[in-house]
Amino acid sequence: MKSLILASGFGTRLYPLTITTAKCLLQYKGKPIIGHVVDKIPQDIDILVNTNRKFEADFRRWQKTLSREITLCTEPVFTEEQSWGAIGSVDYWVRNKNIIDDLLIVAGDNYFEFDLSKFISSYNGRNVSVAVYDIGDKSKATQFGVVKLDGNRIVEFDEKPAVPKSSLIATACWIVPPRIFPILSEFCSEGTKDNLGSFIAYLIGRDEVYAYTFSELWLDIGTIDAYRSTQ
Repeated sequence: MKSLILASGFGTRLYPLTITTAKCLLQYKGKPIIGHVVDKIPQDIDILVNTNRKFEADFRRWQKTLSREITLCTEPVFTEEQSWGAIGSVDYWVRNKNIIDDLLIVAGDNYFEFDLSKFISSYNGRNVSVAVYDIGDKSKATQFGVVKLDGNRIVEFDEKPAVPKSSLIATACWIVPPRIFPILSEFCSEGTKDNLGSFIAYLIGRDEVYAYTFSELWLDIGTIDAYRSTQ
């Protein structure tokens, strides 16, 4: 298994905090948010971190502070308008790095306290697995992808619904088997490359997608208010 931490966004919703600082490098509990993600990934899993040209130097400085090796993958983009989008980035690096292993995908701007080893142990080795969390408030679920489960299988996915059916949301923490990579490329070739959840919606009906439900703390640092509430 390899891992890819998504950190190539420009954080425009957090301006002015992220005009000169990458969102994933904002401080939380004494270290960059992405540092908490790195700490959670088991030592035997190789880590790739994608970034962009604008923040590459900052990530290289951060890389030097780490006690474990990571591979920094820089996309040749400087602005939000040039961005490949989250799912586009995954597809690009799968192909560019010739990844043929199971791939753990984690957003670098999410903070979570569940044990990634348990998530990995629950993975069946064949189907996409998504970590899901009950945010406890349907009004907050409007900002995320809401899922419906049948047992531990995801049977419905609704991206940022105006009227959520539940408060159970998909987080940006997945495990994807290599047999799904061609479907991922097919999805990206149709032009939709931004939102991770859109791929889950696309995959449902074509393949089975499973959920790993956790209850430990999870935070999405997506807005200035969300970030300031953690300080």
